[in-house]
Amino acid sequence: MAVARAGRIDPYADEPAREDWFVRGVSEAVGGPLGDHAVRPPRRGFWTPVRIVLALACLLFALHWVQKSPCRDGAWVNLKQYKDLCYTDVVALYYAEGLGEGQVPYADHKVEYPVLTGLFMGAVGLPVHAVGQALGPAFNQGKWFYDANALILCGLGVGTVAMVLALRRRRPWDALLLAVAPAMLFTATVNWDLLAIAPTVGALVAWARRKPALAGLLLGLGVAAKFYPLLILGPLLVLALRSGKLRQAGMTVLTAAATWLVVNLPFAVFFRDAWLEFFRLNSTRGVDWGTFWYIGAHFPRGRDGAGFFPFTWLSTHIPALNLLYGVLFAVCCLGIAALAILAPRRPRLAQLAFLVVACFLLTGKVWSQQYVLWLIPLAVLARPRWGAFLAWQLAEVGYFLAFYAELMGASGKGVIPEWVFVFFAVARLITLAVLVGYVVRDVLRPDRDAVRADGADDPDGGVLDGAPDAAWLPNRRRVDRFHVPVPS
Repeated sequence: MAVARAGRIDPYADEPAREDWFVRGVSEAVGGPLGDHAVRPPRRGFWTPVRIVLALACLLFALHWVQKSPCRDGAWVNLKQYKDLCYTDVVALYYAEGLGEGQVPYADHKVEYPVLTGLFMGAVGLPVHAVGQALGPAFNQGKWFYDANALILCGLGVGTVAMVLALRRRRPWDALLLAVAPAMLFTATVNWDLLAIAPTVGALVAWARRKPALAGLLLGLGVAAKFYPLLILGPLLVLALRSGKLRQAGMTVLTAAATWLVVNLPFAVFFRDAWLEFFRLNSTRGVDWGTFWYIGAHFPRGRDGAGFFPFTWLSTHIPALNLLYGVLFAVCCLGIAALAILAPRRPRLAQLAFLVVACFLLTGKVWSQQYVLWLIPLAVLARPRWGAFLAWQLAEVGYFLAFYAELMGASGKGVIPEWVFVFFAVARLITLAVLVGYVVRDVLRPDRDAVRADGADDPDGGVLDGAPDAAWLPNRRRVDRFHVPVPS
């Protein structure tokens, strides 16, 4: 592993074939890692690491559009959307949410999503409907609605890759994990999650640039689009507590809350019942496919067999289910907070953010296929290692395939036995749990952290980067044993 010694940067710290065992093994098929003469002096040319990563990201999203193209026209007959693996909520909800009839979100129709997502749906869908009314039946409204959404969402996806590159200027190849992530290829436009992911990663960039108010603004917009960015505020506050930077973190939290309130308040006042639909749906929603709770209710004999009693009982007692998974997630958060305070060296922000979001999915009652998008940028920033990352991604792709087969079975055309679907759901859960374990190990053993191998402290930390621990910390003296000075 590449490490910084005596204040010097290892020149190979960002050469994946030298520092990552998986890439090094794969590189043997093409002659092994680059030699000294290929690396020194630094090569110059058009195809820099940044341009290569961005080009591959553009290619991935172009291939994603091709993969979804069979479903663009909305002519989903004979379960075409599942057979061709191209289902997307974007097409389905254009009609289900009344956009195909010109209904205004919240004003004319209750929307099951947070306000910013509903506004985006209306901002794209209503003009498409107006054009369709003018041009007649020859204009396929669903198709054009999907294409417009895909163009914007894929643009946000490429922008997210660019922002990860901005956070990893000294390690640009880390962003390649995001640019070629297999799960991104299949799920990028299944829903509107990239609307929240892009501002969330943008908030991390703003925080890293020591702009706490801008970070709060972007996080507030992210929460107004999807719930999950709210989870990042907890790690930020805990790390700020350990470093004595509560003023800056407080500014981010207050700005995020104010932004969310400004976006939501008009709808909460004038369209209260429609605005509450998102909260009502999530409080009454039952156990979803592929979750820990679903596995417990269907393991080991499948849908028609008996699972474990507590899980089968919880499937029909939603208030108890909400309480139990809420308690489990709270316990995980307390454990992560304790880890952040007691670790020998202050963890990086991306590490804790990944742990919290991962635990939210592992314990939650809903784990939709596109939720993997929440984790990919955080996983890349938390632990840029190829082996465990690709194992998790392949498990997600396997689950994706099994899920569509399961949907066909639920529609009356069985493809696989239930135990096969449960197997892939377990594989997804285990590979993510293993990745969580590796991140925890890196926190407890900061000398194993790839991002810190070149002497950095926390490239995403902003005011936390290189800051000493607060005086109240009991183990403050132990921290210095693991500190590697950042070279000037």
